[in-house]
Amino acid sequence: MRYAETGYNLEIDLTRGSIERVATDPRDTELYLGGLGTNAKILWERVPPEVEPFSPDNLLIFSAGLLCGTPAPGCNRTIVSTVSPQTLLMAFSMMGGFWAPELKYAGYDKVIFRGKSPDLVYLWINNDKVEIRDASHLKGKGSGETAELIRKELKEPHAQVASIGMAGENRVYFASIEQGRSSASRGGIGAVMGDKGLKAIAVRGTKDINVARPAEFMALCKEVLEYIKFRNENPIPGVMPILAGLGSPQEMKIHDEKWHTENFMWGNSRVRRKGFWNDEIAKQWAETLDSMRTRLISCYNCPMKCGATITPPGLPTYMMKCFSKLTYTMAAYSDLAFGLEIAQRATEYGVDGFSTPQVMAFALELYENGILTDDDFPGMPADNEGRFYWLLDRIVRREGIGDVLANGTYWAAKQIGKGAEAFAHNNIKKHEQLPLKLSMLNPIYFLMYATGEKINITQIEGQFPQAPFPTREEREAFVKDWFQVPDEKFKQILLDWEPRGEKSMPYYPTVDMCCDIVDWQERMHYIDDALGMCAGLSSFPLKPPYHIHNYPKFISAGAGIDMDEETLTKAAKRYRTLIRAFNIGRGMRRKDDKPPENHWKKRFPELEKELLDAYYKLKGWNEQGIPTKETLLDLGLDYVFEEFERREIYSNSEGAPSEDASPETAKN
Repeated sequence: MRYAETGYNLEIDLTRGSIERVATDPRDTELYLGGLGTNAKILWERVPPEVEPFSPDNLLIFSAGLLCGTPAPGCNRTIVSTVSPQTLLMAFSMMGGFWAPELKYAGYDKVIFRGKSPDLVYLWINNDKVEIRDASHLKGKGSGETAELIRKELKEPHAQVASIGMAGENRVYFASIEQGRSSASRGGIGAVMGDKGLKAIAVRGTKDINVARPAEFMALCKEVLEYIKFRNENPIPGVMPILAGLGSPQEMKIHDEKWHTENFMWGNSRVRRKGFWNDEIAKQWAETLDSMRTRLISCYNCPMKCGATITPPGLPTYMMKCFSKLTYTMAAYSDLAFGLEIAQRATEYGVDGFSTPQVMAFALELYENGILTDDDFPGMPADNEGRFYWLLDRIVRREGIGDVLANGTYWAAKQIGKGAEAFAHNNIKKHEQLPLKLSMLNPIYFLMYATGEKINITQIEGQFPQAPFPTREEREAFVKDWFQVPDEKFKQILLDWEPRGEKSMPYYPTVDMCCDIVDWQERMHYIDDALGMCAGLSSFPLKPPYHIHNYPKFISAGAGIDMDEETLTKAAKRYRTLIRAFNIGRGMRRKDDKPPENHWKKRFPELEKELLDAYYKLKGWNEQGIPTKETLLDLGLDYVFEEFERREIYSNSEGAPSEDASPETAKN
């Protein structure tokens, strides 16, 4: 008997219209855990570097994490993986909600799509009955509207539906997959779903999931819930709100936005609005949020309420995740009411809440600087908010200038030319980042931004404080109950980290310490993404209830796999290295491991080189960021080394040029 997982994947060939139920190898679970880990292995085995994002041979994998569907609180993530049309690298995005547990209850761990349907379709999974159904009547429908229409058509109000809107149908490079309370939005995976002619996946499951040692597993779950209660009653003093609570900062009920509005960059990530926040704006925004927010919401089996239902005046209700609350507001230099209202339309269209606002602000900066002209914006309204609505509509329909902007700022700038590249300045690996710019280089964040192949800082950071505490006393108080650290040395690092003086950033922590901190933080995120755990209860906050010490117990009691901290760490390193290898095969090298040039005002090139050198060494990669033979063999990735040798990867140390492929190439 398989525990925690079902032991079966669904294989869907959309070209042939075939459906297969395929048994999986339990040894893969032991080595790669599940979720992201086994997704990476499938992509490595079946999607060679020559496969373009919009090729029928590209796979689109929906995976429930290993512990999804078990009683583990907060374990509900769906991990969606493919080759990104935006970065041309592996894309993996996580969404919460209820979809992944429902897939498990239907009897499957993953749904793997290949090929392309000649007509628009959706997949209906109802336990053992699986059908590819016509979706021509859903063409052009919004993501939420699609879900409701499918439930009515199936006469199944409890079906969980993951769907795309018009943006996905039209292959917008930052199109999202929406699923009620959450979305998988980074990397343009919604565009791949649309390219395959797949409008939605509806699932209903009523089967059981078995755990290996139920009493032990439930005791572990109880410990987590008790710790959450303790931490909520004993918040961490001296830490900004984004880290003070468990999970997200519950941004959907917070009114004080001084930190976000004055520290993040507005517009196309260029201007920090110091002095913007005042009592009048605070009152106005509080009234806006309180009047539009219907209720706070959680995902499946989660005690945190990090999202909310929002009902703008005269518009349908939609569900918003906390971290996209301000992105449209900030891009348009507008107010919160505008941001919440345009986000409703954007959610129905199915676009990423981080990339989309920056793409629109990028277009307007090009217009204001004469690179784009009135001829590029026929009929665009004169008012600020109207321009953003107009651009959003053109982008998702790929009409006029929107057809270019739909490829994201990196590719759009290359197509536009005339100096547009200088305005596409907030990209890492061709992908728009959070609008956050700082003054002094932070070496820890330099490494996370540069080397993180999730290409999204909120899915890399966590665990370690973002800045030192002001006094020694505060630091000593913090480390007293810091049992989540994988090694006691991290306590000493924090104790010695002073806010100013000789030991100020960027010179302290030392290079090796920075590498250790980043490696720890990344490791936890990768474990979460294999297990299906929300990062808000594990890898993102300080002192979380899930950590490196109790995760092996959950895996052992839940999945029946013998696991300790060392084995878990090696498993995470195995599939993290496999993802690196996959991207190396697609031409990624050291030249791609860099934050935007203007991310920090004060940079230290020699230190940055030293940081990358040391981090590569810690990871077991060579000077070009390629995993070495010794590393691959030690991790049991012999097949990767053999493929590297066959493709002469080590001799082709420079990899592919950054502009090796164009949007036109990727589309064909």
